[in-house]
Amino acid sequence: MGKILIYNNKTGIGAKMQPYFEAENMDLLVAESLEKLEDALQDSEICLMLLDIELTDKGWGAGIEMITNLRRFSRIPMIVISSQSAETAKIMALEAGADDYVLENCNPMELMARIHSQIRRYRQLTNRVPAAKIFRAGGLVVDDDLHAVSVDGRSVRLTPIEYNILKLLIKQKGEVLSNAQIYESIWNMKAYGADNTIAVHVRHIREKIEEDPRDPKHLKVVWGNGYKIV
Repeated sequence: MGKILIYNNKTGIGAKMQPYFEAENMDLLVAESLEKLEDALQDSEICLMLLDIELTDKGWGAGIEMITNLRRFSRIPMIVISSQSAETAKIMALEAGADDYVLENCNPMELMARIHSQIRRYRQLTNRVPAAKIFRAGGLVVDDDLHAVSVDGRSVRLTPIEYNILKLLIKQKGEVLSNAQIYESIWNMKAYGADNTIAVHVRHIREKIEEDPRDPKHLKVVWGNGYKIV
Protein backbone atom coordinates (compact mmCIF):
# COMPACT_ATOMS: atom_id res chain seq x y z
CA MET A 1 0.00 0.00 0.00
CA GLY A 2 1.17 3.54 -0.69
CA LYS A 3 1.57 6.30 1.86
CA ILE A 4 -1.07 8.58 3.40
CA LEU A 5 -0.14 12.22 2.78
CA ILE A 6 -1.41 14.91 5.14
CA TYR A 7 -1.24 18.50 3.99
CA ASN A 8 -1.07 21.32 6.54
CA ASN A 9 -1.93 19.33 9.73
CA LYS A 10 -3.10 22.51 11.52
CA THR A 11 -5.84 20.60 13.35
CA GLY A 12 -3.39 17.96 14.56
CA ILE A 13 -5.10 15.23 12.57
CA GLY A 14 -1.73 13.54 12.00
CA ALA A 15 -1.11 12.87 15.70
CA LYS A 16 -4.75 11.88 16.17
CA MET A 17 -4.63 9.28 13.41
CA GLN A 18 -1.02 8.07 13.83
CA PRO A 19 -1.90 5.12 16.14
CA TYR A 20 -4.57 3.94 13.72
CA PHE A 21 -2.20 4.15 10.75
CA GLU A 22 0.51 2.29 12.67
CA ALA A 23 -1.95 -0.44 13.65
CA GLU A 24 -2.62 -1.08 9.97
CA ASN A 25 0.99 -0.62 8.82
CA MET A 26 0.15 2.54 6.90
CA ASP A 27 3.01 4.98 6.37
CA LEU A 28 2.30 8.66 6.96
CA LEU A 29 3.85 11.73 5.37
CA VAL A 30 3.13 15.31 6.45
CA ALA A 31 3.57 18.24 4.07
CA GLU A 32 3.45 21.63 5.74
CA SER A 33 3.53 23.65 2.52
CA LEU A 34 2.28 23.39 -1.04
CA GLU A 35 5.85 22.97 -2.24
CA LYS A 36 6.40 20.00 0.07
CA LEU A 37 3.04 18.59 -0.96
CA GLU A 38 4.01 18.67 -4.63
CA ASP A 39 7.44 17.15 -3.83
CA ALA A 40 5.80 14.31 -1.91
CA LEU A 41 3.40 13.61 -4.78
CA GLN A 42 6.36 13.37 -7.15
CA ASP A 43 8.80 11.43 -4.96
CA SER A 44 6.55 9.01 -3.05
CA GLU A 45 3.83 6.54 -3.86
CA ILE A 46 0.78 8.22 -2.34
CA CYS A 47 -2.51 6.34 -2.10
CA LEU A 48 -4.58 9.07 -0.41
CA MET A 49 -4.36 12.72 0.60
CA LEU A 50 -5.83 14.24 3.75
CA LEU A 51 -6.10 17.97 3.13
CA ASP A 52 -6.28 19.85 6.43
CA ILE A 53 -7.72 23.10 5.07
CA GLU A 54 -8.85 26.18 6.97
CA LEU A 55 -12.11 27.03 5.24
CA THR A 56 -12.96 30.20 7.13
CA ASP A 57 -15.29 32.84 5.70
CA LYS A 58 -12.22 34.64 4.30
CA GLY A 59 -10.28 31.54 3.37
CA TRP A 60 -12.69 29.49 1.31
CA GLY A 61 -11.37 30.83 -1.98
CA ALA A 62 -7.76 29.74 -1.40
CA GLY A 63 -8.76 26.33 -0.08
CA ILE A 64 -11.19 25.58 -2.88
CA GLU A 65 -8.72 26.85 -5.48
CA MET A 66 -6.08 24.51 -4.08
CA ILE A 67 -8.40 21.51 -4.44
CA THR A 68 -9.24 22.55 -8.00
CA ASN A 69 -5.56 22.90 -8.93
CA LEU A 70 -4.67 19.51 -7.45
CA ARG A 71 -7.46 17.85 -9.41
CA ARG A 72 -6.02 19.18 -12.67
CA PHE A 73 -3.10 16.76 -12.45
CA SER A 74 -3.87 14.16 -9.80
CA ARG A 75 -6.58 11.51 -9.41
CA ILE A 76 -5.36 10.35 -6.01
CA PRO A 77 -8.23 10.15 -3.47
CA MET A 78 -8.61 13.37 -1.52
CA ILE A 79 -10.39 13.79 1.84
CA VAL A 80 -10.76 17.31 3.21
CA ILE A 81 -10.35 17.73 6.99
CA SER A 82 -11.79 21.02 8.22
CA SER A 83 -13.15 22.81 11.26
CA GLN A 84 -15.73 24.45 9.01
CA SER A 85 -19.13 22.79 9.45
CA ALA A 86 -21.06 24.99 7.02
CA GLU A 87 -22.80 22.96 4.31
CA THR A 88 -21.67 25.52 1.73
CA ALA A 89 -18.00 24.78 2.46
CA LYS A 90 -18.58 21.05 2.11
CA ILE A 91 -20.48 21.42 -1.15
CA MET A 92 -17.84 23.72 -2.64
CA ALA A 93 -15.01 21.36 -1.64
CA LEU A 94 -16.75 18.33 -3.15
CA GLU A 95 -17.63 20.18 -6.35
CA ALA A 96 -14.00 21.35 -6.63
CA GLY A 97 -12.86 17.72 -6.69
CA ALA A 98 -12.57 16.43 -3.11
CA ASP A 99 -13.78 12.85 -2.66
CA ASP A 100 -14.98 13.35 0.91
CA TYR A 101 -15.29 16.02 3.58
CA VAL A 102 -14.80 15.33 7.30
CA LEU A 103 -14.88 17.61 10.34
CA GLU A 104 -11.74 17.79 12.44
CA ASN A 105 -13.50 16.35 15.51
CA CYS A 106 -14.64 13.25 13.64
CA ASN A 107 -14.40 9.78 15.12
CA PRO A 108 -11.00 8.32 14.12
CA MET A 109 -12.51 4.92 13.36
CA GLU A 110 -15.06 6.54 11.06
CA LEU A 111 -12.27 8.40 9.27
CA MET A 112 -10.33 5.13 8.87
CA ALA A 113 -13.41 3.55 7.33
CA ARG A 114 -13.71 6.46 4.91
CA ILE A 115 -10.00 6.17 4.04
CA HIS A 116 -10.35 2.45 3.33
CA SER A 117 -13.41 3.10 1.19
CA GLN A 118 -11.66 5.73 -0.93
CA ILE A 119 -8.51 3.64 -1.43
CA ARG A 120 -10.57 0.58 -2.35
CA ARG A 121 -12.66 2.55 -4.84
CA TYR A 122 -9.55 4.16 -6.34
CA ARG A 123 -7.87 0.82 -6.87
CA GLN A 124 -10.97 -0.64 -8.46
CA LEU A 125 -11.32 2.31 -10.83
CA THR A 126 -7.67 2.33 -11.84
CA ASN A 127 -7.20 -1.43 -11.74
CA ARG A 128 -4.10 -1.01 -9.59
CA VAL A 129 -4.42 -4.22 -7.57
CA PRO A 130 -1.37 -6.10 -8.89
CA ALA A 131 -1.41 -9.73 -9.94
CA ALA A 132 1.12 -11.97 -8.24
CA LYS A 133 3.84 -12.51 -10.85
CA ILE A 134 7.55 -12.87 -11.41
CA PHE A 135 9.06 -10.90 -14.29
CA ARG A 136 12.40 -11.77 -15.88
CA ALA A 137 14.80 -10.18 -18.35
CA GLY A 138 17.98 -12.24 -18.54
CA GLY A 139 19.50 -12.27 -15.07
CA LEU A 140 17.22 -9.46 -13.90
CA VAL A 141 14.27 -10.72 -11.83
CA VAL A 142 11.40 -8.73 -10.32
CA ASP A 143 9.38 -10.84 -7.89
CA ASP A 144 6.16 -8.96 -7.29
CA ASP A 145 5.01 -11.55 -4.75
CA LEU A 146 7.91 -10.65 -2.48
CA HIS A 147 8.34 -7.07 -3.78
CA ALA A 148 11.98 -8.05 -4.43
CA VAL A 149 14.55 -7.45 -7.18
CA SER A 150 17.65 -9.49 -7.95
CA VAL A 151 20.35 -9.47 -10.64
CA ASP A 152 22.19 -12.73 -11.32
CA GLY A 153 21.13 -13.95 -7.90
CA ARG A 154 22.26 -10.75 -6.13
CA SER A 155 19.56 -9.00 -4.11
CA VAL A 156 18.99 -5.34 -5.04
CA ARG A 157 17.33 -2.77 -2.79
CA LEU A 158 15.23 -0.15 -4.56
CA THR A 159 13.08 2.68 -3.28
CA PRO A 160 9.29 2.28 -3.84
CA ILE A 161 9.38 4.65 -6.81
CA GLU A 162 12.42 2.93 -8.35
CA TYR A 163 10.77 -0.45 -7.89
CA ASN A 164 7.54 0.67 -9.57
CA ILE A 165 9.41 2.17 -12.52
CA LEU A 166 11.46 -0.99 -12.99
CA LYS A 167 8.38 -3.20 -12.67
CA LEU A 168 6.51 -1.08 -15.22
CA LEU A 169 9.36 -1.41 -17.71
CA ILE A 170 10.01 -5.11 -17.19
CA LYS A 171 6.30 -5.94 -17.48
CA GLN A 172 6.51 -4.45 -20.98
CA LYS A 173 9.95 -5.86 -21.78
CA GLY A 174 11.24 -4.75 -25.16
CA GLU A 175 8.72 -1.92 -25.45
CA VAL A 176 9.90 1.68 -25.34
CA LEU A 177 8.07 3.82 -22.79
CA SER A 178 8.35 7.59 -22.94
CA ASN A 179 9.08 9.79 -19.94
CA ALA A 180 5.45 10.94 -19.96
CA GLN A 181 4.11 7.36 -20.05
CA ILE A 182 6.31 6.35 -17.13
CA TYR A 183 5.48 9.44 -15.10
CA GLU A 184 1.72 9.22 -15.61
CA SER A 185 1.68 5.48 -14.85
CA ILE A 186 3.64 5.83 -11.61
CA TRP A 187 2.33 9.10 -10.20
CA ASN A 188 -1.16 9.07 -11.75
CA MET A 189 -0.91 12.70 -12.79
CA LYS A 190 -0.15 14.63 -15.96
CA ALA A 191 3.51 14.76 -16.87
CA TYR A 192 4.62 18.38 -16.84
CA GLY A 193 8.41 18.65 -17.14
CA ALA A 194 8.83 15.00 -16.15
CA ASP A 195 11.99 14.30 -18.14
CA ASN A 196 14.47 15.23 -15.41
CA THR A 197 12.50 13.41 -12.71
CA ILE A 198 12.45 10.17 -14.69
CA ALA A 199 16.11 10.54 -15.72
CA VAL A 200 17.20 10.84 -12.08
CA HIS A 201 15.25 7.75 -11.02
CA VAL A 202 16.51 5.75 -14.01
CA ARG A 203 20.10 6.71 -13.18
CA HIS A 204 19.64 5.46 -9.62
CA ILE A 205 18.09 2.21 -10.84
CA ARG A 206 21.00 1.64 -13.22
CA GLU A 207 23.53 2.23 -10.46
CA LYS A 208 21.89 -0.59 -8.53
CA ILE A 209 21.09 -3.18 -11.21
CA GLU A 210 23.84 -2.69 -13.80
CA GLU A 211 27.37 -3.99 -13.54
CA ASP A 212 28.48 -0.93 -15.54
CA PRO A 213 25.82 1.85 -15.40
CA ARG A 214 27.57 3.65 -18.28
CA ASP A 215 27.12 0.60 -20.49
CA PRO A 216 23.84 -0.91 -19.28
CA LYS A 217 22.69 -4.30 -20.51
CA HIS A 218 19.23 -4.31 -18.91
CA LEU A 219 17.80 -0.78 -18.79
CA LYS A 220 18.38 0.93 -22.12
CA VAL A 221 17.73 4.48 -23.23
CA VAL A 222 16.26 5.03 -26.68
CA TRP A 223 17.35 8.58 -27.38
CA GLY A 224 14.46 10.93 -28.04
CA ASN A 225 11.89 8.26 -27.23
CA GLY A 226 12.29 6.87 -23.73
CA TYR A 227 13.47 3.73 -21.94
CA LYS A 228 13.07 -0.03 -22.23
CA ILE A 229 14.14 -3.25 -20.54
CA VAL A 230 15.81 -5.83 -22.77
